[in-house]
Amino acid sequence: MQPEYNLYDLQQYEAEFEHICKQNTVSVITFYSLASGFLTGKYRSDADLSKSARGGSVKKYLNGRGFRIVKALEEVAGRHNTTPASVAIAWLIARPGITAPIASATTVAQLNETIAAVKLNLTGAEIDLLNTTSAY
Repeated sequence: MQPEYNLYDLQQYEAEFEHICKQNTVSVITFYSLASGFLTGKYRSDADLSKSARGGSVKKYLNGRGFRIVKALEEVAGRHNTTPASVAIAWLIARPGITAPIASATTVAQLNETIAAVKLNLTGAEIDLLNTTSAY
């Protein structure tokens, strides 16, 4: 299955499909794993939307919940000396049933953040923080 699934856009997958996928051992390959780049932390205001061609699709994340999620990502990233993007992808990798998060990279630095996520082992407390912060 290939749902839109990330720390912000998780409600539909978790409510409607996650239990079916787990029950039937269906592999889940997520897309928009970084919420169009929002979970990298580079979008903080409407003015930041012009930073990339995808900026317009990020506007829906510029709210209290979105900013709380980014703050939690930054907190966890600081503990591991990594980036929010790496943490967001590592969270997906740690989720039961998620076999391959899709994250596009347009620079070598972004590719390195994705590679770093594979090596990042989040603690149970860090996963709980991200789950609690992102919950609806």
